[in-house]
Amino acid sequence: MTTATRDEILETPTTPTPAAGRSVDPVISVQNLWKVFGGKGADVPGSDELSALSRKELKERTGCVAAVCDLSFDVAPGEVFVVMGLSGSGKSTLVRCLTRLIEPTAGQVLFKGDDILQANERSLRELRRHSIAMVFQHFGLLPHRRVADNVSYGLEIRGTGKKERAQRAAEVIDLVGLSGYENSFPDQLSGGMQQRVGLARALAGDPEVLLFDEPFSALDPLIRRDMQNEVIRLHHEVGKTMVFITHDLSEALKLGDRILIMRDGRLVQIGTGADLVGAPADDYVRDFVREVPRSHVLTLRWIMRPVHADDVLDGPELGPEVVVRDAVRVVLEAERPIKVVEGGRLLGVVGDAEILSVVAES
Repeated sequence: MTTATRDEILETPTTPTPAAGRSVDPVISVQNLWKVFGGKGADVPGSDELSALSRKELKERTGCVAAVCDLSFDVAPGEVFVVMGLSGSGKSTLVRCLTRLIEPTAGQVLFKGDDILQANERSLRELRRHSIAMVFQHFGLLPHRRVADNVSYGLEIRGTGKKERAQRAAEVIDLVGLSGYENSFPDQLSGGMQQRVGLARALAGDPEVLLFDEPFSALDPLIRRDMQNEVIRLHHEVGKTMVFITHDLSEALKLGDRILIMRDGRLVQIGTGADLVGAPADDYVRDFVREVPRSHVLTLRWIMRPVHADDVLDGPELGPEVVVRDAVRVVLEAERPIKVVEGGRLLGVVGDAEILSVVAES
């Protein structure tokens, strides 16, 4: 019976496997995307010499600033895809390029196979109204409108009838936990409640994709945690594809199916939280994840060992994506190594030694 080695695990593609019946085609596909600010910005992507320069070198040579540099990635249907990096890494510019709130310099942004960069004004307007909604850090609520009217504003712009607007607003207000506040004005709400209004407004139009640009950065820590939990709950309930921008690693690990780390406009690493913690691409990523408890992120797939000839395989079974922390009790209470099984196939085993080596590092 074959088992997966650690090297095989590291080489496994990190694009998530769609659920049965779900399309394998990405919802969003970003290909060789550039955004270069400056008068000579258009010259950079096509020049091997200029495109190879660091951000500082490019600025000194041309006066241009490369905010997004030759970025490529896919976002799968129903995925929570997190883009993170420090201030100035280009993540907010990137998310604005996805709907051309900022015009990219070069590359492609494909939405369900169609290049957004080639869309005319009418098509782009329809895309923003119906298919992709954005939630910003600054709520942008209309202060003279009540909660229900703020939530239904996008539907009003679409030309949706008053009765239908009111019904849909009530549905999403209830969904985000604001029932009873329909007639309140924004200044009567806390920051967290205002952000829920912004979230409800984005959901009201039933978009296929939600883009979040550091939506919780200005909130107090406890409210921020509540809003993170709210996003997780809503994702489970409505299953929207989400692209989430943050500078907070703990937020990225909590929310993201996969995480893209940016530095100076470039992709440093992309993968699951376990990929980043278990096999950081360089010292930059290694510094990012240094304080993360490995047992809270790594899965059994990362620590399992091959089956030995003398192993007695009559112990319990666990899946490879079980987080180490959640497997500690089962493994330590078992008399023999537990089997790591996926789809009826034995991948490896995990015993006390494998579990304790990770727990000791946490």
